Amino acid sequence: MSKKIIDSPEDFKKLIGTSLGVSKWKLVTQKEINQFASATDDFQWIHVDEKRTRKESPFKKTIAHGYYSLSLIPKFVNEIWECKNLKLILNYGTEKIRFISPVICNSNIRANILVQNVKDYKGGIMLNSKVTIEIQGSNKLALVAETLSLLYS
Repeated sequence: MSKKIIDSPEDFKKLIGTSLGVSKWKLVTQKEINQFASATDDFQWIHVDEKRTRKESPFKKTIAHGYYSLSLIPKFVNEIWECKNLKLILNYGTEKIRFISPVICNSNIRANILVQNVKDYKGGIMLNSKVTIEIQGSNKLALVAETLSLLYS
């Protein structure tokens, strides 16, 4: 698993329809889930109450916040690709996010990034990527997101 090296933002145009690669597996721990809960003030019991989840949750364990899994996309991007002649990259937004399956505590997840579209935009390049996050050992994805990034050289 090696990082895809791209020479310049313009070169993404040649990669439309191409997978840029897959990240390393990332273990999602209760400590991280609790830290995310603290950072966002989202202490819903399904995420942080291990005792209650053993009794009441269909998963019998806590689950990661969907937005925690989503927030790992920059980490995964950093593992998957690097653009050499890039001065600035900005998150522009998303076209669509779907949380398909919960990430149960102590599961491993990883991302795959596909270049969906690239266009000239505001003096830079608008990169539309499809990011899928899979759960190790599961047939269902954790999430699918279409992300938009502005890249400037």
